[in-house]
Amino acid sequence: MSSPLKVTIDLADQFPHLNNAPIVEAAIDLRARASVAWEESSVTTLLKPKLPDYPKKQSLSGFQQEVKIGPGIVPEGRTIDKGWTGLRCESENGLQIVQFNRNGFLFSRLKPYEEWDRLIREAVRLWNLFAEVAQPTEVHRIGLRFINRLPVPPGEIRIDDYFEPAPQPPRGLELPCRQFFYGDTLLVPGYPYNINRIRTIQGPPADGTSFILDIDVFTTEVDEARNDLIEQRLAEMRWLKNKVFFGSVTERVLEQYK
Repeated sequence: MSSPLKVTIDLADQFPHLNNAPIVEAAIDLRARASVAWEESSVTTLLKPKLPDYPKKQSLSGFQQEVKIGPGIVPEGRTIDKGWTGLRCESENGLQIVQFNRNGFLFSRLKPYEEWDRLIREAVRLWNLFAEVAQPTEVHRIGLRFINRLPVPPGEIRIDDYFEPAPQPPRGLELPCRQFFYGDTLLVPGYPYNINRIRTIQGPPADGTSFILDIDVFTTEVDEARNDLIEQRLAEMRWLKNKVFFGSVTERVLEQYK
């Protein structure tokens, strides 16, 4: 009988430092429903003065599509306007974006990625603004997502130069690959986390073909809306994200970005 799977998250682990990490977007997503009235006038009045470093602000609205179908019924659809749902704010340089919604909070940092300490510090600051206004009692999902883009030189599509282990064609049919999309959902025994890993090819856009490594770590249990618990979760999720990244790319890739 095989022994049960076991993972031990050790936050003291050190990972290689990449001076020019291939991260094109890092995002922290907390699904936490407001426990008080979520109205445009009151929410924007409270939030806007506290976000001078996010001068580009946009109101968000929600819509729901309904379609009636059935025997003898002509399909009929209608769009329901669900009204104002939140506020989207963007930094002057467009590299940092935050959304405050009735059902949660989302913070994104675009390329160039700086460092984890800056990302988490700003995310927690903005989350506290959301929590002050929305007063959530529970966090239904915490998500940490990093999207990496690995440019491929013209004419070169050698998956095994970039991913390890590399996706392979069927045995006995060693054909060259033009496109691929591989997705995994990984369980983390002993912890309330799952991991979605996507490896695919993007292009050819204007700036060339790239491989994409998209890593999304997320919780599977409801948590209290407490900062200490949220920060602990995010630290453990970052460890998992790093293990997946460094366990998915080749040494050639790591040397390229050091």
